[in-house]
Amino acid sequence: MTWTRTTRIKAWAELLRLPALFTVPGDALAGAAAAGATRPNSGTLLAIGSSLCLYEAGMALNDWADQAEDAVERPQRPLPSGRVRPASALAAAGALTAAGLALAARAGRPAFTVALPLAATVWSYDLTLKRTPSGPLSMAAARTLDLLLGAAATTGTTRAALPSALALGAHTFAVTTVSRRETQGGSSLAPLVGLATTGALTWRLAREPGPGSGPAPDATGPVRRLTATNPTGTPNPAVPARPAAVLCSALAATYAATTALPLFHATLNPSPPLTQRAVGSGIRALIPLQAALTARAGAPGMALFTAALAPAARSFARKVSIT
Repeated sequence: MTWTRTTRIKAWAELLRLPALFTVPGDALAGAAAAGATRPNSGTLLAIGSSLCLYEAGMALNDWADQAEDAVERPQRPLPSGRVRPASALAAAGALTAAGLALAARAGRPAFTVALPLAATVWSYDLTLKRTPSGPLSMAAARTLDLLLGAAATTGTTRAALPSALALGAHTFAVTTVSRRETQGGSSLAPLVGLATTGALTWRLAREPGPGSGPAPDATGPVRRLTATNPTGTPNPAVPARPAAVLCSALAATYAATTALPLFHATLNPSPPLTQRAVGSGIRALIPLQAALTARAGAPGMALFTAALAPAARSFARKVSIT
């Protein structure tokens, strides 16, 4: 069969899951913010480029490794349908991995030191770990390392970014656990755990102020308490929250709204369609989660940019499946 140019382009868009690509830049931006940056620098941009390449390498390699399974469960996918040759998918995975590592090396030794285990995790997950009990943990490790890559490329350090990276990893672990049953359905436990994870992360983001989101210092230096009283015993006026804190709370609510209801439906009825919907929502929820973590770290500008990627992801998802 002869495929048209448009058909081949669409097939590659499906193979690489282009809508999911919009969930990648927020990793590096959240890492940069957590490491103390309020705006991206050249290292941040290199980290974003590296992350995009490594992510897409994982997408191509995933379908190459799943050819036999997809031929039975999802024959419409690009490889089993014959729209993309398996050798082409494997070659793309190798080329994209090399490009991602090259970009990380350009950002400096700390970034390359993080990118190497990230690439190894991507390949290990797709080739072997995906079908083992450690599959969700390895996928969570990949997202955790991806956020740390942004921190390393931007500032040369990763320690301050570890809490944000672990939060992102926890969400990824939950979504990946749900995705393991997306073609068969039948498990209420995984979406229930995902729902609990969403609640815990939302509570943390809304309740636990970050370094850049607390109340502003008073002119004399000390931080004013919201419920303090003055020397006469009358309450002081409430101190308005910083814009980053308000933005963080709004983004945390958006994150919960994006993923909670589909997970709840999948918990009540873990059928393949509802499970797949929960997985897709969980992937899209990465964007408001990344944005909330960025705002919590005190970088509202980068948080707003990250949040602005969500409409594009939704638009592309109407044309190309995100899972």
